Amino acid sequence: MPKRKGSAVLAQPLPMLNEDGAPPPKRRASAPRASKTKALTNPDENANVLDAPDALRASPDASGPDEQMAIDKAKQDTDFVGNADSDASLSDMSDIESLVKTTAMPTKAPKQSGRAKKAPAEKDQKAVAPAKSNKDHANESQFLDPEADGDDEADEEEIQAALSRPPPVNSDYLPLPWKGRLGYACLNTYLRFSNPPVFSSRTCRIASILENRHPLCDPNEPPHPTKNRPDREQPADLRRGQEFVEQLCLANVRDIPKMLRWNDKYGIKFLRLSSEMFPFASHEEYGYKLAPFASEALAEAGKVAAELGHRLTTHPGQFTQLGSPRKSVIDNALRDLDYHAELLSLLKMPPQQNRDAVMILHLGGVFGDKDATLNRFRENYARLPQGVKDRLVLENDDVSWSVHELLPLCEELNIPMVLDYHHHNIIFDPTQIREGTKDIMDLYPRILATWKRKNITPKMHYSEPTPAAITGRQRRKHNPRVATLPPCPPDMDLMIEAKDKEQAVFELMRTFKLPGFNTFNDMLPHVRKDDNKPIKTPKKKTPKKKAKKIKEEEEEEEDLEEEEAAEPVQETIPAEEVGMGGPEGRVYWPPGQEEWLRPKKKVVAPKKPKVPPGKELDEKGRIITPAMKKKMEKAEQDKVKEEEQDAAQAEGEKLAKEVEMEIDVVKGEEEVKGKGKGCKGKAKANGVKANGVKKTKSKIDGEVNGEVPPPPAKLGRRAGGRARKVDYAEE
Repeated sequence: MPKRKGSAVLAQPLPMLNEDGAPPPKRRASAPRASKTKALTNPDENANVLDAPDALRASPDASGPDEQMAIDKAKQDTDFVGNADSDASLSDMSDIESLVKTTAMPTKAPKQSGRAKKAPAEKDQKAVAPAKSNKDHANESQFLDPEADGDDEADEEEIQAALSRPPPVNSDYLPLPWKGRLGYACLNTYLRFSNPPVFSSRTCRIASILENRHPLCDPNEPPHPTKNRPDREQPADLRRGQEFVEQLCLANVRDIPKMLRWNDKYGIKFLRLSSEMFPFASHEEYGYKLAPFASEALAEAGKVAAELGHRLTTHPGQFTQLGSPRKSVIDNALRDLDYHAELLSLLKMPPQQNRDAVMILHLGGVFGDKDATLNRFRENYARLPQGVKDRLVLENDDVSWSVHELLPLCEELNIPMVLDYHHHNIIFDPTQIREGTKDIMDLYPRILATWKRKNITPKMHYSEPTPAAITGRQRRKHNPRVATLPPCPPDMDLMIEAKDKEQAVFELMRTFKLPGFNTFNDMLPHVRKDDNKPIKTPKKKTPKKKAKKIKEEEEEEEDLEEEEAAEPVQETIPAEEVGMGGPEGRVYWPPGQEEWLRPKKKVVAPKKPKVPPGKELDEKGRIITPAMKKKMEKAEQDKVKEEEQDAAQAEGEKLAKEVEMEIDVVKGEEEVKGKGKGCKGKAKANGVKANGVKKTKSKIDGEVNGEVPPPPAKLGRRAGGRARKVDYAEE
């Protein structure tokens, strides 16, 4: 199977068969139905609910994992998704149930965390990793990004080539006073970490869908991550698995009105909806229609957008390509574009806002021949339904297609073109234009004309590379925030593609005093006064009981805790004001301070034990018993004895060195005297050999035949620990 966008393949897919063995339809029509139990859609409480990676990025074409919202830095546990770049076929698996048993989460809570072993599969296909608890990934820096380019280090030649390029030529024009709309993509960082979280990019793994096809162990009780999980021993039902996905979808859609009202309060009137709002909706095997189950919720979101005058758009991922030579890629792209068109149509917005709800698409790869790729795009574009053609717009990219290559195609096929300034500074035609924002302004009339032909409000994208970027590959990375405005028309709808999302828009508002800059203020670190906290009732102290009754008491306490957790929060703040920043609008956090979004982690100091009278504590805070005290005294005595032995050994070595030095001195003096005149006669008269040493018995230990022995070896320690005394000859 070809590569798919992140919203379509979050993990290695599994096949799906009906009970009669026949494959299901490509996209199933859903029917409205009520679920007996409401699934947990909060990723902080349910490990099966994940943050969609594309929504965390600056844009769907972001090149690295460090361009994502730092969930872990904001004190939020995260989970990762599987390999989204697999080319394996969806129909390679043969035994669904056996694979689900090896990949889905167990009925009971696992005692050990970690990755599951790969299940055997044909054609080396990887099985879906089991869903882990959020705690297993608390230390992970960020999500695993299927689009990551890997190491960003460039070799010396690449750096030299980048440094030798002509400097960019930028315009000094600023579109002030600003009359347009600023927007951000997919995720609101402040609302994402509200309590409860508000965001529209909840997703899951396919393994979770397969597991939820089985009924709960207790259908009369709500699902619980450990106490009431799906019972895989009971028969599976496709309807149950689809209900699980639809609950995530509806939770995503119902949070959009809250995001729109939050944006309107702070002067933001432009939002890109997450393509992963409906997990696996365009999937070949697990896809489904949005109507009728999501029709009412989407219409309500569109109604709020119409009342506030906000613009909504979408941006299918980089794997949605209409110029690919592979039929499977084209089929996937057609399904994905059909899904996005249905999503925007169900918003039921007024005519102009409905026309402005466009789908931004990249032309994709080159595949070795640009002319052939353009011809394939023309052929596949002709196959699109009119509803998709009305919304499709093309954007220049930072890998293959420049403005000069894309603009003629847009003019030919009557497709609006989105100018991305960041991409243009990386990929452009140096024979016709210079890098920077000045020369591209000459093409504004042609670019804007592609929008006016279809009566759609123009839009542009703006982002900036990181300051340390040098090469083209490094400059693809988006800076968390932008420092200036591009030289666009002052009434332009400008999408700011940055990792810090709405905070990057706030940064521009503050820098240039744009409309809405005085509506927000800095957050108090780790403090949020716009959330309702649960009621915490103090626990009663229970007296000591017999061993048999203690277990029953613990079970009663667990049931009491569950009841307390299910109690409603204390209604001190109205529901519509929760997460809105309060009357002071404290929703801005400085660059790099994502941790301000979460309460400060509490550090509980260990309790010091009570010390009975006459007792002492050791270094670890334990009470010293008589046996421990005796052991400590013995250890102290052994330590003192060892120190004495070490001192005696050091003294013996010192004396040995002194003996060696004095023997060398005596030997040198005798040799000098023996060389003098008449030394031999004097030596005989004095009873001394010619070498100056007396023939009488020497006092030097070890002397043999009147010769001076070699210097003694280093003296070791004797049993008494005292060094041996040494006498030596004196002249």
